[in-house]
Amino acid sequence: MTHDIIDGNGSNDPTESARGPVLEVRNLSVDFGVEKEWVPAAIDLSYYVNAGEVLAIVGESGSGKSASSMALLGLLPSNSRVTGEVILNGRSILNLSPGKMREVRGNDVAVIFQEPMTALNPVYTVGFQIVETLRLHNAISPDEARERALKLLDMVELPDPEKAFRSYPHQLSGGQRQRAMIAQSLSCDPKLLIADEPTTALDVTVQAEILDLMRNLRNKLDSAIVLITHDMGVVADLADRIAVMRQGVIVESGTAEKIFSRPEHPYTQDLLAAVPHLGQGAEGGGDDVDITAALAAATKSELAGVDAEELQRRERVVLQGLEKEVQAERESRGEAVLDLVNVVIEYPKQGRVPAFRAVENATLSIRPGEVMGLVGESGSGKTTIGRAAVGLLPVAEGALKVVGTDISGLKPTSRELGAVRRSVGMVFQDPSSSLNPRLPIGESIGEPMFLAGEAKGSDLQKRIETLLDQVELPRAYRNRYPHELSGGQKQRVGIARALSLKPKLMVADEPTSALDVSVQAKVLELFQNLQKEMGFACLFVTHDLAVVDVLADHICVMRRGRIVEQGTRDQILRNPQDPYTQRLLAAVPLPDPEKQRERRELRAQLLASAE
Repeated sequence: MTHDIIDGNGSNDPTESARGPVLEVRNLSVDFGVEKEWVPAAIDLSYYVNAGEVLAIVGESGSGKSASSMALLGLLPSNSRVTGEVILNGRSILNLSPGKMREVRGNDVAVIFQEPMTALNPVYTVGFQIVETLRLHNAISPDEARERALKLLDMVELPDPEKAFRSYPHQLSGGQRQRAMIAQSLSCDPKLLIADEPTTALDVTVQAEILDLMRNLRNKLDSAIVLITHDMGVVADLADRIAVMRQGVIVESGTAEKIFSRPEHPYTQDLLAAVPHLGQGAEGGGDDVDITAALAAATKSELAGVDAEELQRRERVVLQGLEKEVQAERESRGEAVLDLVNVVIEYPKQGRVPAFRAVENATLSIRPGEVMGLVGESGSGKTTIGRAAVGLLPVAEGALKVVGTDISGLKPTSRELGAVRRSVGMVFQDPSSSLNPRLPIGESIGEPMFLAGEAKGSDLQKRIETLLDQVELPRAYRNRYPHELSGGQKQRVGIARALSLKPKLMVADEPTSALDVSVQAKVLELFQNLQKEMGFACLFVTHDLAVVDVLADHICVMRRGRIVEQGTRDQILRNPQDPYTQRLLAAVPLPDPEKQRERRELRAQLLASAE
């Protein structure tokens, strides 16, 4: 049986499986009723997915990728209108009754949501929720359901299925919660899996594990997968075919190989150009680094076409030349703006909960004009160091100097700490929650200067306008409220506010993690230009190594509260010494399917050698 299914760019695909597609979408349109008008979210979408195949639907926020996918299963709100045809295993499902659609959702189609903490019920154990799903769709006893649930938890490679079965969602880590939700999704052997940004909230190493898991499950279960994401590295790692969406329309589609190597549509080209490539971030400060080859050399791993010993010898020569140059340049910059010596940071005891040591013996320094990238997984202590640097957390042991003043013994209300804080700016991860929703953005930017007595009246207004110019926002935006701005624009306001007192030290805590890739590229470029122009020292906290590669002169790697390795960008990327740093670099997905396959093999070798 053959099907004449048109893919998103209007061409027939002759390579289609002889078995026929699991899912066919024909001329699907989604509209939302807003103020008595229909506003289109998706327009005339047509695509298909075969068994054992991954179709990635990519695009930025607002492109319609999630809305169109939720429309397939009747999961949109009541103010929506869906037209077109959706065929699942040869059966049209778009106009089914709510009861019949519930059967389809349980038995034939499963969804893996972006945030497992909101998708799993917090008042029930993980095991109860999987058993409930199994018994709702199958006539089996509680004991049979429990046994099946434990097998599923084992299948998704949770280290202790029994413990996970008895645990509540909040007792599991982010990666474990995502695995538990995948187990629940797979409980009824779905023919189709819809994965909506399944790795966005995860650390890079956990993300790599979840992608490995999904690849193994795809091969084991022969399910069709629709992957919704804006992360092109994830797409390169997992997808067979890609549909690129923009403003509700599929602008280009084809095989992963074709989209990455020969993109035709200008939007696809721009999307791929905006993706930061780890090892290619140096701008005048160093050469590109082949991370895969560097890792193979550092770990003496076997990799086709790489002479590990020769590469390592060459890298040593390059590093020796750079080391003297960097040391001389550092000394010429003057005294450190931020200096930590054997710093210990503890969260104090609360009731029966004992004190928790979040950072142990941290030593690092940042000089004027330098950017230090502080990287590591969630819980590694990197944000804790950032908060301590601005005086928001007390130092239990060691010395922490900011702009020449040791703040480790100062009280939160002391004048000395207040004076130090004027020299420090902070950009937060989520601009929406860090800006006052009741204040126009002009007032938010001007507030620090007014409170510090730096400016008032017409002088303050001029300073606000200058800051808006510096972050490339129109001056007219000063009267807008935060909800009237996009995510990228709000982050620019956050940067302008942080710069308002002309800080000597900037602490940026994951400032681009919530942004789309093209918006992230613009914000990073702006941040880079402002840093060079104003010459402030910067502690840039992130788990995204590719972002650090673009910005940082120095990289500091943290794990479980300890600094495991630090050095210049070239030292860390060309010759990583610590096994954890090597695994961290190997886990970063490459937006290139061929190179990503090599990186995946190398990561498997690193993990095998660590066991």
